[in-house]
Amino acid sequence: MRFFQVESLSNDPVHGYIPFTSSAGGDEDGVSERRIIDHPWVQRLRQIHQLQTAWWVFPAAEHTRFQHVLGAMHLAGRAVEKLYASLKDVCPDVPSRGYVESLMRMSALLHDVGHGPFGHFFDRHFLADYGLTHETLGGEIIRRELGDLLRQVRANPNGRLEENETLDPEQIVFLIVRPKADQEYDAPRWLQMLQSLFSGLYTVDNLDFVLRDAYMSGYSARAFDLERLLHYSAFTEKGLTVHDRGLSALVRFIAVRAELFRAIYFHRTVRAIDLSLQDLFDASKHRLFPGNPLEHLDEYQRLTEWSVLVRVSDWQRSDDAEFRELGRQWRDILDRKMPWKMACERTIFFEPGGREQSSVFSSEKVFEAAVRGHLPDELKGLPLRVDTARHVHRPGAHTPTAGQNFLYDPASNKIRDLDDRELFRQIPLSVRICRVYAEDSRHNVEIAAAMDQLMDTGTDDDATNM
Repeated sequence: MRFFQVESLSNDPVHGYIPFTSSAGGDEDGVSERRIIDHPWVQRLRQIHQLQTAWWVFPAAEHTRFQHVLGAMHLAGRAVEKLYASLKDVCPDVPSRGYVESLMRMSALLHDVGHGPFGHFFDRHFLADYGLTHETLGGEIIRRELGDLLRQVRANPNGRLEENETLDPEQIVFLIVRPKADQEYDAPRWLQMLQSLFSGLYTVDNLDFVLRDAYMSGYSARAFDLERLLHYSAFTEKGLTVHDRGLSALVRFIAVRAELFRAIYFHRTVRAIDLSLQDLFDASKHRLFPGNPLEHLDEYQRLTEWSVLVRVSDWQRSDDAEFRELGRQWRDILDRKMPWKMACERTIFFEPGGREQSSVFSSEKVFEAAVRGHLPDELKGLPLRVDTARHVHRPGAHTPTAGQNFLYDPASNKIRDLDDRELFRQIPLSVRICRVYAEDSRHNVEIAAAMDQLMDTGTDDDATNM
Protein backbone atom coordinates (compact mmCIF):
# COMPACT_ATOMS: atom_id res chain seq x y z
CA MET A 1 0.00 0.00 0.00
CA ARG A 2 3.00 2.31 0.31
CA PHE A 3 2.83 2.70 -3.47
CA PHE A 4 -0.29 4.81 -3.10
CA GLN A 5 1.57 7.14 -0.76
CA VAL A 6 4.34 7.88 -3.22
CA GLU A 7 2.16 8.49 -6.28
CA SER A 8 -0.66 10.96 -6.88
CA LEU A 9 -3.07 11.52 -9.77
CA SER A 10 -4.20 14.65 -11.58
CA ASN A 11 -7.51 14.31 -13.43
CA ASP A 12 -7.17 15.79 -16.91
CA PRO A 13 -9.99 16.27 -19.48
CA VAL A 14 -7.72 15.25 -22.37
CA HIS A 15 -5.58 12.39 -21.01
CA GLY A 16 -7.62 11.13 -18.06
CA TYR A 17 -5.56 10.49 -14.95
CA ILE A 18 -1.99 11.84 -15.04
CA PRO A 19 0.22 10.10 -12.43
CA PHE A 20 3.21 11.76 -10.77
CA THR A 21 5.42 10.96 -7.79
CA SER A 22 4.27 12.86 -4.73
CA SER A 23 5.93 14.33 -1.66
CA ALA A 24 4.12 11.89 0.61
CA GLY A 25 6.87 9.34 0.16
CA GLY A 26 9.28 10.69 -2.42
CA ASP A 27 11.10 13.36 -0.44
CA GLU A 28 12.64 10.86 1.96
CA ASP A 29 14.43 9.38 -1.04
CA GLY A 30 15.14 12.48 -3.11
CA VAL A 31 12.94 15.13 -4.67
CA SER A 32 9.54 14.06 -5.94
CA GLU A 33 7.98 15.23 -9.18
CA ARG A 34 5.38 17.01 -7.09
CA ARG A 35 8.13 19.22 -5.61
CA ILE A 36 8.95 20.43 -9.13
CA ILE A 37 5.28 20.77 -10.13
CA ASP A 38 4.56 22.82 -7.00
CA HIS A 39 7.57 25.08 -7.47
CA PRO A 40 6.66 28.77 -7.96
CA TRP A 41 8.31 28.78 -11.40
CA VAL A 42 5.90 26.09 -12.58
CA GLN A 43 2.88 27.29 -10.63
CA ARG A 44 3.15 30.75 -12.25
CA LEU A 45 2.09 29.07 -15.50
CA ARG A 46 -1.41 28.86 -14.01
CA GLN A 47 -1.54 32.63 -14.62
CA ILE A 48 -0.57 32.50 -18.31
CA HIS A 49 -3.17 31.42 -20.86
CA GLN A 50 -2.23 28.65 -23.26
CA LEU A 51 -3.98 30.44 -26.15
CA GLN A 52 -2.21 33.81 -25.76
CA THR A 53 -4.99 36.23 -26.80
CA ALA A 54 -7.39 33.72 -28.38
CA TRP A 55 -9.19 33.25 -25.06
CA TRP A 56 -10.72 36.69 -25.69
CA VAL A 57 -12.41 35.14 -28.76
CA PHE A 58 -13.13 31.53 -27.71
CA PRO A 59 -14.95 31.74 -24.35
CA ALA A 60 -14.30 28.16 -23.23
CA ALA A 61 -10.59 28.21 -24.08
CA GLU A 62 -9.50 29.49 -20.67
CA HIS A 63 -6.91 26.77 -20.15
CA THR A 64 -3.39 27.69 -19.09
CA ARG A 65 0.21 26.80 -19.76
CA PHE A 66 0.17 24.85 -16.48
CA GLN A 67 -2.44 22.38 -17.73
CA HIS A 68 -0.51 22.02 -20.97
CA VAL A 69 2.86 21.25 -19.37
CA LEU A 70 1.28 18.58 -17.15
CA GLY A 71 -0.17 17.02 -20.29
CA ALA A 72 3.17 17.24 -22.10
CA MET A 73 4.89 15.60 -19.10
CA HIS A 74 2.37 12.75 -19.28
CA LEU A 75 2.92 12.28 -23.03
CA ALA A 76 6.69 12.29 -22.49
CA GLY A 77 6.28 9.35 -20.15
CA ARG A 78 4.05 7.55 -22.64
CA ALA A 79 6.53 8.18 -25.45
CA VAL A 80 9.39 6.67 -23.43
CA GLU A 81 7.23 3.66 -22.58
CA LYS A 82 6.73 3.05 -26.30
CA LEU A 83 10.13 4.12 -27.66
CA TYR A 84 12.78 3.22 -25.08
CA ALA A 85 13.39 -0.32 -26.34
CA SER A 86 13.99 0.86 -29.92
CA LEU A 87 16.20 3.71 -28.67
CA LYS A 88 18.36 1.23 -26.76
CA ASP A 89 18.64 -0.94 -29.87
CA VAL A 90 20.24 1.89 -31.87
CA CYS A 91 22.03 3.59 -28.93
CA PRO A 92 23.32 0.89 -26.55
CA ASP A 93 24.96 3.53 -24.36
CA VAL A 94 21.63 5.15 -23.46
CA PRO A 95 21.09 5.48 -19.68
CA SER A 96 18.48 3.41 -17.87
CA ARG A 97 14.82 3.70 -18.77
CA GLY A 98 14.19 5.28 -15.36
CA TYR A 99 16.71 8.02 -16.17
CA VAL A 100 15.38 8.65 -19.68
CA GLU A 101 11.78 8.77 -18.50
CA SER A 102 12.54 11.22 -15.68
CA LEU A 103 14.65 13.31 -18.06
CA MET A 104 11.85 13.46 -20.62
CA ARG A 105 9.11 14.11 -18.08
CA MET A 106 10.98 16.96 -16.41
CA SER A 107 11.93 18.44 -19.80
CA ALA A 108 8.30 18.40 -20.91
CA LEU A 109 7.11 19.84 -17.60
CA LEU A 110 9.62 22.70 -17.85
CA HIS A 111 9.66 23.38 -21.60
CA ASP A 112 7.42 26.47 -21.17
CA VAL A 113 8.86 27.72 -17.86
CA GLY A 114 10.32 30.81 -19.56
CA HIS A 115 7.03 32.02 -21.04
CA GLY A 116 5.82 35.50 -20.18
CA PRO A 117 2.38 37.15 -20.43
CA PHE A 118 0.57 36.45 -23.71
CA GLY A 119 2.98 33.65 -24.61
CA HIS A 120 4.66 33.92 -28.01
CA PHE A 121 3.45 37.51 -28.39
CA PHE A 122 5.71 38.34 -25.42
CA ASP A 123 8.63 36.59 -27.14
CA ARG A 124 8.30 38.84 -30.20
CA HIS A 125 7.55 42.10 -28.43
CA PHE A 126 9.67 41.90 -25.27
CA LEU A 127 12.12 39.00 -25.00
CA ALA A 128 13.43 39.65 -28.52
CA ASP A 129 14.63 43.07 -27.31
CA TYR A 130 17.25 41.19 -25.26
CA GLY A 131 18.03 38.45 -27.77
CA LEU A 132 15.95 35.93 -25.82
CA THR A 133 13.16 33.47 -26.49
CA HIS A 134 11.04 31.75 -23.86
CA GLU A 135 13.16 28.64 -24.53
CA THR A 136 16.56 30.26 -23.95
CA LEU A 137 15.22 32.13 -20.92
CA GLY A 138 13.69 28.90 -19.67
CA GLY A 139 17.08 27.25 -20.00
CA GLU A 140 18.60 29.85 -17.68
CA ILE A 141 15.76 29.45 -15.19
CA ILE A 142 16.42 25.71 -15.14
CA ARG A 143 20.15 26.23 -14.62
CA ARG A 144 19.91 28.93 -11.94
CA GLU A 145 16.67 28.20 -10.12
CA LEU A 146 15.77 24.53 -10.54
CA GLY A 147 19.02 22.68 -11.21
CA ASP A 148 19.73 21.66 -7.61
CA LEU A 149 16.25 20.18 -7.19
CA LEU A 150 16.33 18.38 -10.53
CA ARG A 151 19.60 16.65 -9.63
CA GLN A 152 17.78 15.08 -6.67
CA VAL A 153 14.88 13.60 -8.68
CA ARG A 154 15.17 9.84 -8.29
CA ALA A 155 11.93 8.36 -9.62
CA ASN A 156 8.90 8.63 -11.87
CA PRO A 157 5.64 6.66 -11.78
CA ASN A 158 7.09 3.88 -13.95
CA GLY A 159 10.61 3.48 -12.63
CA ARG A 160 13.70 4.78 -10.88
CA LEU A 161 17.13 6.07 -11.80
CA GLU A 162 20.03 3.70 -11.20
CA GLU A 163 22.10 4.31 -8.08
CA ASN A 164 24.96 5.83 -10.11
CA GLU A 165 22.71 8.14 -12.18
CA THR A 166 21.97 11.81 -11.50
CA LEU A 167 19.59 13.86 -13.63
CA ASP A 168 21.56 16.45 -15.62
CA PRO A 169 19.82 19.87 -15.96
CA GLU A 170 22.01 20.66 -18.97
CA GLN A 171 20.44 17.75 -20.83
CA ILE A 172 17.00 19.17 -20.04
CA VAL A 173 18.10 22.53 -21.44
CA PHE A 174 19.44 20.79 -24.55
CA LEU A 175 16.06 19.13 -25.16
CA ILE A 176 13.86 22.19 -24.73
CA VAL A 177 15.91 24.74 -26.71
CA ARG A 178 15.13 24.53 -30.42
CA PRO A 179 18.22 23.67 -32.51
CA LYS A 180 19.75 26.33 -34.73
CA ALA A 181 20.84 26.03 -38.36
CA ASP A 182 24.26 24.40 -38.79
CA GLN A 183 24.41 23.65 -35.05
CA GLU A 184 27.22 21.28 -34.10
CA TYR A 185 26.32 18.76 -31.43
CA ASP A 186 28.55 17.51 -28.69
CA ALA A 187 25.63 15.72 -27.00
CA PRO A 188 25.48 11.92 -27.05
CA ARG A 189 23.58 10.42 -29.97
CA TRP A 190 20.75 9.09 -27.80
CA LEU A 191 20.09 12.61 -26.51
CA GLN A 192 20.12 14.03 -30.02
CA MET A 193 17.52 11.45 -30.99
CA LEU A 194 15.31 12.35 -28.04
CA GLN A 195 15.45 15.99 -29.14
CA SER A 196 13.18 15.09 -32.07
CA LEU A 197 10.40 14.58 -29.48
CA PHE A 198 10.70 18.30 -28.69
CA SER A 199 11.49 19.85 -32.07
CA GLY A 200 10.45 17.36 -34.77
CA LEU A 201 7.20 17.03 -36.70
CA TYR A 202 5.26 15.49 -33.82
CA THR A 203 6.43 16.27 -30.30
CA VAL A 204 5.25 15.83 -26.74
CA ASP A 205 4.53 19.57 -26.86
CA ASN A 206 2.44 19.82 -30.01
CA LEU A 207 0.71 16.46 -29.56
CA ASP A 208 -0.69 17.80 -26.30
CA PHE A 209 -1.54 21.32 -27.38
CA VAL A 210 -3.34 20.19 -30.53
CA LEU A 211 -5.53 17.80 -28.53
CA ARG A 212 -6.00 20.28 -25.69
CA ASP A 213 -6.65 23.40 -27.77
CA ALA A 214 -9.02 21.53 -30.08
CA TYR A 215 -10.98 20.20 -27.10
CA MET A 216 -11.08 23.39 -25.02
CA SER A 217 -11.98 25.65 -27.96
CA GLY A 218 -14.80 23.37 -29.05
CA TYR A 219 -13.11 22.54 -32.36
CA SER A 220 -12.91 18.78 -31.77
CA ALA A 221 -13.10 16.37 -28.86
CA ARG A 222 -10.73 13.91 -30.61
CA ALA A 223 -8.68 15.81 -33.14
CA PHE A 224 -6.37 13.00 -34.31
CA ASP A 225 -5.43 9.42 -33.50
CA LEU A 226 -2.73 9.76 -30.85
CA GLU A 227 -2.75 6.04 -30.02
CA ARG A 228 -2.06 4.97 -33.60
CA LEU A 229 0.68 7.55 -34.09
CA LEU A 230 2.53 6.46 -30.93
CA HIS A 231 1.96 2.76 -31.66
CA TYR A 232 3.56 2.98 -35.09
CA SER A 233 6.56 5.06 -34.03
CA ALA A 234 10.05 3.81 -33.20
CA PHE A 235 13.66 4.93 -33.20
CA THR A 236 15.80 3.59 -36.03
CA GLU A 237 19.38 4.27 -37.10
CA LYS A 238 18.18 7.41 -38.90
CA GLY A 239 16.06 8.79 -36.04
CA LEU A 240 12.42 8.95 -35.01
CA THR A 241 10.56 6.88 -37.61
CA VAL A 242 6.88 6.28 -38.28
CA HIS A 243 5.82 2.98 -39.83
CA ASP A 244 3.92 3.25 -43.11
CA ARG A 245 0.79 2.06 -41.27
CA GLY A 246 0.97 5.14 -39.04
CA LEU A 247 1.53 7.66 -41.83
CA SER A 248 -2.17 8.45 -42.19
CA ALA A 249 -2.32 9.33 -38.48
CA LEU A 250 0.70 11.63 -38.88
CA VAL A 251 -0.82 13.33 -41.91
CA ARG A 252 -4.09 13.79 -40.03
CA PHE A 253 -2.21 15.33 -37.11
CA ILE A 254 -0.40 17.78 -39.41
CA ALA A 255 -3.70 18.71 -41.09
CA VAL A 256 -5.51 19.31 -37.79
CA ARG A 257 -2.63 21.35 -36.40
CA ALA A 258 -2.70 23.52 -39.54
CA GLU A 259 -6.47 23.94 -39.28
CA LEU A 260 -6.14 25.05 -35.65
CA PHE A 261 -3.73 27.75 -36.78
CA ARG A 262 -6.16 28.95 -39.43
CA ALA A 263 -9.33 28.65 -37.36
CA ILE A 264 -8.13 29.57 -33.85
CA TYR A 265 -4.58 30.90 -33.46
CA PHE A 266 -4.86 33.00 -36.64
CA HIS A 267 -8.57 33.81 -36.32
CA ARG A 268 -9.26 37.25 -37.80
CA THR A 269 -10.37 38.71 -34.44
CA VAL A 270 -7.48 37.11 -32.57
CA ARG A 271 -5.06 38.77 -34.97
CA ALA A 272 -6.95 42.07 -34.67
CA ILE A 273 -6.43 41.87 -30.91
CA ASP A 274 -2.73 41.19 -31.47
CA LEU A 275 -2.47 44.20 -33.80
CA SER A 276 -4.27 46.41 -31.29
CA LEU A 277 -2.16 45.09 -28.44
CA GLN A 278 1.14 45.45 -30.28
CA ASP A 279 1.50 49.24 -30.26
CA LEU A 280 -0.01 49.51 -26.79
CA PHE A 281 2.33 46.88 -25.38
CA ASP A 282 5.37 48.52 -26.95
CA ALA A 283 4.45 51.75 -25.16
CA SER A 284 3.73 49.96 -21.87
CA LYS A 285 6.35 47.23 -21.50
CA HIS A 286 9.10 49.30 -19.91
CA ARG A 287 6.59 50.51 -17.33
CA LEU A 288 5.71 46.90 -16.55
CA PHE A 289 9.20 45.42 -16.25
CA PRO A 290 12.60 46.97 -15.48
CA GLY A 291 14.73 45.37 -18.19
CA ASN A 292 16.47 42.15 -19.19
CA PRO A 293 14.73 39.25 -17.40
CA LEU A 294 18.09 37.52 -16.95
CA GLU A 295 19.02 40.35 -14.59
CA HIS A 296 15.67 40.34 -12.77
CA LEU A 297 14.61 36.71 -12.42
CA ASP A 298 12.83 37.28 -9.10
CA GLU A 299 10.63 39.94 -10.68
CA TYR A 300 10.13 37.88 -13.82
CA GLN A 301 8.74 35.05 -11.72
CA ARG A 302 5.97 37.42 -10.63
CA LEU A 303 5.30 38.73 -14.16
CA THR A 304 2.18 36.99 -15.48
CA GLU A 305 -0.98 37.93 -17.33
CA TRP A 306 -2.70 38.36 -13.98
CA SER A 307 -0.08 40.81 -12.72
CA VAL A 308 -0.05 42.76 -16.00
CA LEU A 309 -3.82 43.09 -16.31
CA VAL A 310 -4.22 44.11 -12.65
CA ARG A 311 -1.54 46.81 -13.01
CA VAL A 312 -2.79 48.31 -16.27
CA SER A 313 -6.37 48.40 -14.99
CA ASP A 314 -5.20 50.86 -12.29
CA TRP A 315 -3.49 53.23 -14.73
CA GLN A 316 -6.74 55.05 -15.55
CA ARG A 317 -6.71 56.46 -12.02
CA SER A 318 -3.12 57.70 -12.23
CA ASP A 319 -2.23 61.38 -11.73
CA ASP A 320 0.08 61.04 -14.73
CA ALA A 321 -1.68 61.94 -18.01
CA GLU A 322 0.40 59.47 -20.03
CA PHE A 323 -0.47 56.63 -17.68
CA ARG A 324 -4.16 57.59 -17.83
CA GLU A 325 -4.15 57.47 -21.64
CA LEU A 326 -2.42 54.09 -21.66
CA GLY A 327 -4.92 52.91 -19.06
CA ARG A 328 -7.80 54.00 -21.27
CA GLN A 329 -6.37 52.04 -24.21
CA TRP A 330 -5.88 48.96 -22.04
CA ARG A 331 -9.48 49.30 -20.91
CA ASP A 332 -10.56 49.16 -24.56
CA ILE A 333 -8.57 45.95 -25.02
CA LEU A 334 -10.16 44.40 -21.93
CA ASP A 335 -13.59 45.43 -23.23
CA ARG A 336 -12.73 44.01 -26.70
CA LYS A 337 -13.06 47.40 -28.38
CA MET A 338 -10.55 46.93 -31.18
CA PRO A 339 -9.65 49.83 -33.49
CA TRP A 340 -8.92 47.52 -36.42
CA LYS A 341 -11.53 45.57 -38.44
CA MET A 342 -10.63 43.04 -41.11
CA ALA A 343 -11.28 44.41 -44.60
CA CYS A 344 -9.95 41.57 -46.76
CA GLU A 345 -8.23 38.19 -46.47
CA ARG A 346 -6.40 35.94 -48.91
CA THR A 347 -4.57 32.67 -48.19
CA ILE A 348 -1.43 31.58 -50.02
CA PHE A 349 -0.08 28.02 -49.91
CA PHE A 350 3.62 27.54 -50.69
CA GLU A 351 4.73 24.21 -52.09
CA PRO A 352 8.23 22.73 -51.63
CA GLY A 353 10.64 24.72 -53.77
CA GLY A 354 8.40 27.77 -53.67
CA ARG A 355 10.06 31.16 -53.45
CA GLU A 356 8.26 32.27 -50.30
CA GLN A 357 11.11 34.26 -48.77
CA SER A 358 11.50 36.39 -51.89
CA SER A 359 7.77 37.08 -52.29
CA VAL A 360 6.04 40.33 -51.33
CA PHE A 361 4.23 38.39 -48.59
CA SER A 362 7.34 37.56 -46.55
CA SER A 363 7.55 41.09 -45.09
CA GLU A 364 4.68 43.07 -43.60
CA LYS A 365 6.28 46.35 -44.69
CA VAL A 366 6.70 45.18 -48.28
CA PHE A 367 3.21 43.67 -48.30
CA GLU A 368 1.63 46.88 -46.99
CA ALA A 369 3.48 48.99 -49.57
CA ALA A 370 2.35 46.64 -52.33
CA VAL A 371 -1.29 46.82 -51.21
CA ARG A 372 -1.17 50.63 -51.07
CA GLY A 373 0.43 50.66 -54.51
CA HIS A 374 -2.68 48.99 -55.96
CA LEU A 375 -5.17 51.31 -54.22
CA PRO A 376 -6.70 54.33 -55.98
CA ASP A 377 -4.63 57.49 -55.49
CA GLU A 378 -7.16 59.04 -53.11
CA LEU A 379 -6.92 55.98 -50.78
CA LYS A 380 -3.16 55.43 -50.71
CA GLY A 381 -2.93 57.22 -47.35
CA LEU A 382 -5.84 55.30 -45.80
CA PRO A 383 -5.12 54.14 -42.22
CA LEU A 384 -4.40 50.41 -42.60
CA ARG A 385 -2.68 47.57 -40.79
CA VAL A 386 -1.58 44.37 -42.48
CA ASP A 387 -0.96 40.89 -41.13
CA THR A 388 0.88 38.02 -42.85
CA ALA A 389 0.37 35.18 -40.37
CA ARG A 390 2.55 32.20 -41.33
CA HIS A 391 2.27 28.55 -40.40
CA VAL A 392 4.83 25.90 -41.38
CA HIS A 393 3.06 22.63 -42.17
CA ARG A 394 6.34 20.74 -42.36
CA PRO A 395 9.96 21.89 -42.14
CA GLY A 396 11.80 22.69 -45.34
CA ALA A 397 14.92 20.83 -46.38
CA HIS A 398 17.32 23.48 -45.05
CA THR A 399 15.64 24.31 -41.71
CA PRO A 400 17.14 23.27 -38.35
CA THR A 401 14.22 20.95 -37.54
CA ALA A 402 14.32 19.13 -40.89
CA GLY A 403 15.57 15.57 -41.08
CA GLN A 404 14.35 14.52 -37.64
CA ASN A 405 11.51 12.26 -38.79
CA PHE A 406 11.54 9.31 -41.17
CA LEU A 407 9.27 6.65 -42.70
CA TYR A 408 9.60 2.86 -42.57
CA ASP A 409 8.40 1.21 -45.80
CA PRO A 410 7.58 -2.46 -45.06
CA ALA A 411 7.38 -3.31 -48.77
CA SER A 412 11.06 -2.53 -49.32
CA ASN A 413 12.15 -2.95 -45.69
CA LYS A 414 13.87 0.43 -45.91
CA ILE A 415 13.88 3.66 -43.91
CA ARG A 416 12.96 6.48 -46.27
CA ASP A 417 12.43 10.22 -46.19
CA LEU A 418 8.80 11.12 -45.59
CA ASP A 419 8.79 13.00 -48.90
CA ASP A 420 9.10 9.65 -50.68
CA ARG A 421 5.40 9.03 -50.06
CA GLU A 422 2.79 10.89 -52.11
CA LEU A 423 0.52 11.09 -49.06
CA PHE A 424 3.13 13.28 -47.38
CA ARG A 425 4.22 15.18 -50.49
CA GLN A 426 0.72 16.55 -50.94
CA ILE A 427 1.11 18.60 -47.74
CA PRO A 428 2.18 22.18 -48.53
CA LEU A 429 5.40 23.48 -47.04
CA SER A 430 3.81 26.56 -45.45
CA VAL A 431 0.83 28.88 -45.62
CA ARG A 432 0.43 32.63 -45.21
CA ILE A 433 -2.88 34.20 -44.32
CA CYS A 434 -2.60 37.74 -45.67
CA ARG A 435 -5.06 40.21 -44.20
CA VAL A 436 -5.66 43.93 -44.42
CA TYR A 437 -7.34 45.69 -41.50
CA ALA A 438 -8.98 49.11 -41.61
CA GLU A 439 -10.77 51.34 -39.12
CA ASP A 440 -14.14 50.74 -40.81
CA SER A 441 -15.65 48.93 -43.80
CA ARG A 442 -16.23 51.89 -46.13
CA HIS A 443 -13.44 50.96 -48.54
CA ASN A 444 -13.49 47.15 -48.34
CA VAL A 445 -14.34 46.84 -52.05
CA GLU A 446 -11.32 48.90 -53.11
CA ILE A 447 -9.03 47.05 -50.68
CA ALA A 448 -10.26 43.66 -51.95
CA ALA A 449 -9.62 44.76 -55.54
CA ALA A 450 -6.09 45.83 -54.61
CA MET A 451 -5.48 42.49 -52.89
CA ASP A 452 -6.72 40.55 -55.91
CA GLN A 453 -4.41 42.48 -58.22
CA LEU A 454 -1.54 41.77 -55.84
CA MET A 455 -2.38 38.06 -55.72
CA ASP A 456 -2.25 37.92 -59.52
CA THR A 457 1.18 39.56 -59.67
CA GLY A 458 2.74 38.52 -56.34
CA THR A 459 2.43 34.73 -56.54
CA ASP A 460 4.27 32.36 -58.84
CA ASP A 461 3.92 28.79 -60.08
CA ASP A 462 5.11 27.39 -56.74
CA ALA A 463 2.32 29.03 -54.75
CA THR A 464 -1.46 28.84 -54.83
CA ASN A 465 -3.84 31.41 -53.41
CA MET A 466 -7.40 31.26 -52.20
